Amino acid sequence: MDKKQLWKPGNMLYPVPAVMVSCAGRDGKKNIVTIAWTGTVCSDPVMVSISVRPERYSYGLIRETGEFAINLTTKELTYATDWCGVKSGRDVDKFASMNLTAAPARELEYAPVIAESPLSLECRVREVMELGSHHMFLAEVVAVQISEKYMDDSGKFKLNDTGLVTYSHGEYFELGRKIGKFGYSVKKQH
Repeated sequence: MDKKQLWKPGNMLYPVPAVMVSCAGRDGKKNIVTIAWTGTVCSDPVMVSISVRPERYSYGLIRETGEFAINLTTKELTYATDWCGVKSGRDVDKFASMNLTAAPARELEYAPVIAESPLSLECRVREVMELGSHHMFLAEVVAVQISEKYMDDSGKFKLNDTGLVTYSHGEYFELGRKIGKFGYSVKKQH
């Protein structure tokens, strides 16, 4: 049996998605914040969560408008993802600095999506849970934009061919080799 050490409590649930969350204020000023603490909450209605520190510039924008977009990141977007996580939108225009395109959302009034992302989830905040160092925004997904670049001839979206990026213990990783699929452990062998 592998011997284990006991550590103090910490957030060691890795890997997690590394996403760029786009948002904007009522004045139209757009921003991007990199988030690793995001996840699926419910499938009906379709809901997700993001956790943001209240002192972040984007936190105020999201509280003001009640909307944001989660933009999945790829190997090609990793540099911008990291940069948008260490710079503040109070000081720089992240879209311009990283040559990213703020494209219009279909169902949101203020928050744009990032055109270079293969998939963007347009989200409307339903509840804010003030938990401590981070506040969690529970949001309903009101629209999904996908890049036609990753559609195959049969009309299937090939999300796993986009080069998605995860974050684990301070490092970024491109998703790798497929080792199974849902239900393979119980599928009858021929």
